[in-house]
Order: sequence, then structure tokens, then C-alpha cells
Amino acid sequence: MSGTQLKKLRPVSEIANELGLLPEEVELYGPYKAKITLDVLARLDTPRARYILVTGINPTPFGEGKTTVSIGLGQAFGRFGLRSIVTVRQSSMGPVFGTKGAGAGGGAAQLHPFPDLALHFTGDLHAVTSAHNLLAALIDNALYHDAIPLDPRTITWPRVLDLNDRALRQLIVGLGETPRTIRATRFDITPASEVMAILALARDYHDLRQRLGQIVVGRTWQGQAVTAEDLGGAGAMAALLVDALKPNLVQTSEGTAAFVHTGPFGNIGTGTSSVVADLIAVRLADVVVTEAGFGTDLGAEKFFHLKCRASGLAPHAAVLVTSVRALKVQGGKSIRDIETGGEDLAALEAGLPNLYKHLENLRIFGVPAVVAINRFPTDTPREIERLAQAAREAGACDAAVVEVFARGGEGGLDLARAVLHAAQESPAFRPVYELDWPLERKVEAVARTLYGAGAVRFSPVAKRQLDDLVRLGYDRLPICMAKTAQSLSADPNVLGRPEGFTVEVRELRLFAGAGYVVVLLGDIQTMPGLGRHPRAAHIDIDEHGRILGVS
Repeated sequence: MSGTQLKKLRPVSEIANELGLLPEEVELYGPYKAKITLDVLARLDTPRARYILVTGINPTPFGEGKTTVSIGLGQAFGRFGLRSIVTVRQSSMGPVFGTKGAGAGGGAAQLHPFPDLALHFTGDLHAVTSAHNLLAALIDNALYHDAIPLDPRTITWPRVLDLNDRALRQLIVGLGETPRTIRATRFDITPASEVMAILALARDYHDLRQRLGQIVVGRTWQGQAVTAEDLGGAGAMAALLVDALKPNLVQTSEGTAAFVHTGPFGNIGTGTSSVVADLIAVRLADVVVTEAGFGTDLGAEKFFHLKCRASGLAPHAAVLVTSVRALKVQGGKSIRDIETGGEDLAALEAGLPNLYKHLENLRIFGVPAVVAINRFPTDTPREIERLAQAAREAGACDAAVVEVFARGGEGGLDLARAVLHAAQESPAFRPVYELDWPLERKVEAVARTLYGAGAVRFSPVAKRQLDDLVRLGYDRLPICMAKTAQSLSADPNVLGRPEGFTVEVRELRLFAGAGYVVVLLGDIQTMPGLGRHPRAAHIDIDEHGRILGVS
């Protein structure tokens, strides 16, 4: 594909045909987006692609461009004549109308069609919302009719909405019915839903249906777990998710393939695209680039411990995205000073320990790493040279400057070469914890080894929840750590590479259907709020119905 960006989108059927998909395996949603049926998995049973993980350092308000680099890297592989697929998470409307935006790349390394991707897309998030809230309705209906011996004080199943709305974090439902229906509950954002987690981790329809049935919503008066299967809701929930389990096929700015599927947040969920999307992609492509949310302490950790265990795949190599200006922030320099100042090698040097820790984490997992230096116009040659030198000295296989925002795939060729060179060995990784370890030991292993914590403390609430998990036999599940992405610690204000700090476990939430326990640290929220100046105020339409202001 010539040029750095398409002037006109390619028909998605053409892209599907180039991937070797059969017409009956492609369900068109208009000319530029499609769903891929799971029949591909039965027809092509052998993975063949090199599987590349893209992660990053702790994010800063600048935005490090991790998704843009992922897309640009996929385009660069295409320029080598390789069949590439990028697999990334689906946008939530919460950040779109809030502060973060759609997370679909930018410049000459973006996903299309846009803004479809940022809004309703193919309706998958709506399906998750409906399936989740159907179960909530069945719970309250069972209370109303006194149909099962469910103790309302133990109900843990919230409702969800794919918007930021802090007013829904705590509320009372059931008013005006019977006394037994009145109870406290909450709304989470849809990406935090266990149904979203299940959709992201399910391997097929049977797995999806089984996981939905295993969701635990509360306890009986005798203290036994009550499941979605007990309430008779799992089948109907699965019916709502039949189309949502099919990965979505779109394209990059250069017409290469991208699967955009499922949207669990990286700070409170698994932070990756779906297992089924990757299982299909590695059967179709020569190289698959998959992104994990935020840094190695969050997205990559859960990619290894949760997604890889569910999929059976392991990455051949990892790309660690960083930038000069982001490391200056990690070193303590203010955003304003970075924007107005010039070269500052001392500030860069002060921020390098954050990079070193993320490289150390990838070494702990046993995966070869290449550092992608996302170049910005304010970077100087000496700053770029020092960052590349530091990355190699810290154990990276290589470091490459990336300019995919401005130059598309051409700006990622050096990174693509370095990644291909690093991805020669058979894929494997070393987990930080084993599944049969007690839950407390798993939490401590992640906090001490990957965060640099000195101690872990469980709150009184978390201790009671832990006792309950042990009693019911759920304490040997893997864990999904939920914490701020801005810091290696649980405090977003602590930058750089903190060490010896104490991590407080505030709460434990059982996601039995997803197959893990959510561990909430610090003051992390599962229903975000809008900022003082939300992006929603700048979104509009013109007289032709074109959507404006979505980014």
C-alpha cells in the first residue's frame, strides 16, 4: 500500500479475502467493518504467526502513544510483505465522552472507520451491558417473589453502564416494592463487568456458556454461593452475546487488518483484546501485534497470568513503548516545563529508573524486549541517543525510534526489524505466581516483584472477604489486580521507581465465571467520573449527520 495513509478506505471484504477468510466466515456490518465467525477455528487448527505483545511504561498526561505504535508496527510488518493483524481492545464511551478519548491510534497510524469505532461500533458493549443487567433484573425479581433463599445482604452483582457517571457509584434499589427488595447496590462501567471479562477470555460458545453459569451473585441464608445458573439466567445471557463473541475486523490507515474486540480496562480489568480474536489472528497472519493496557505492572502482568493461561498462547517478544517527555515526567519535571523547555538530559536521567523497572519486569517474565522510542518534535538527538543507550544497557534486545504518527508504517520499519530479530526463539513465559498458591501469596508476589512494594496489608473488609473465598474454595483462582496506572505503586502521585512502599488491599471481588479474583488497591474506582471539562461538550454533528469532535 503506497503512502502513509489511505485517502479512501478499502472494502473490508477485500481485507478479509487477503487474510484467507472464506465468504461464509465474514459477516458484513456495512462496507468497512465485519464480524468473523468462530468457524475459522475449526477450519484452521494450527497457530502460525509470531505473536508480539506491546506494553509500556507508566502513562503520563502526555499519552505515550502505545496504541499508535501498535498500529504503526502492524503497518510496518505489512510493508515487509508480511500478513499482519493488530488486535486491540474496543473503545468504551466512558473515556470518549470523558478525558482519554477513543484509543484508536492517531495520525498516519489509526484504526478505521472512525468515529464508528469510538461510539456504537457493532454493538458489542451494548450486548454486554444488556446481558449483565438482565442478570441484575433476575436477582431482584427472585427477591421480589422470594423464589430462592438468597440473602440480599450478600448480593455482589451490580448494574453497569458504558458511560462515566459517578452519581451511580452507590444507590438504593427496590423502593416502592416490598421490604425484602430494598437494598444498596452500585453501577460499574461496562468494561469493569464480569460479563466483559468472560467475553474477553472465552475460547468458544461452550466456554462462554459455562463461564456465564458460574458467575456468583451472592450467598444463600446458609452461606452457599448463588450462581447465574441457579437463577436461570445464564442461557439468556449467552443468547445476548452470540454475535458479540465474534471478533470485529476493521483496517488501519494503510489498509492492513485489525481485530478490535472486547474492552476490559487495563487498570480494573484484564486490559487486553479477546482470546478468541487472538486465536483466530495467529491462524491467519504471519505476525500478530496485540496490545495490553497501560504498563508491565498492569496490562502485561494480566496478559501473562490471565489471557495467556486462557488462550494457551505465549508471546515471542514484547515491545515496551516509551518517550523522552514521558520519562521526564517520571523524573519529576512538570508538564508545563517540559512543554516550554528545551533539552534536559538531567530530567531524562531522573526518569530512567521507571523504564528500567518495566524492562526488569519483562525479564522476570522471560520474554525478550525491544524498546520503542516514540519520537516527538521536542526531542533532541542527544536525548534520543541517551534513551536508546540506556535501554540497551538495561537489557533490552534493542531500541528503535518510532515515527508512525507522522509517517505511518514507514516510520516503524526499524522497530519492526528489531522485533523480528528478537522474536526468533520459541515462545514461552515464566509466571510470577502459581495457581495453587494461597491468594495472599499471589498478591504479595505481584506487588513485591513487579511493583517494588515492601509489604502488603489487607483491610479488615478484605480479610473477611478472603475468609469467605477460602471457605467456598475460590482462593486458589488467579488474581486480577486493580490499581492506578499512573504509578508502580497504588498512589497515582508517586512517580518514577518507588521502592519499599506498602500496598493496601481495599477489597476483593469474586469473578468466578471469568475465573479470577479482582484485587482492588488504594482508591481505584470501577465507575469513573467525568472531569470538569469533559470531551462530550465538544462533540456535535453537522447538517449532513457527520459526527464532529470525537478523537
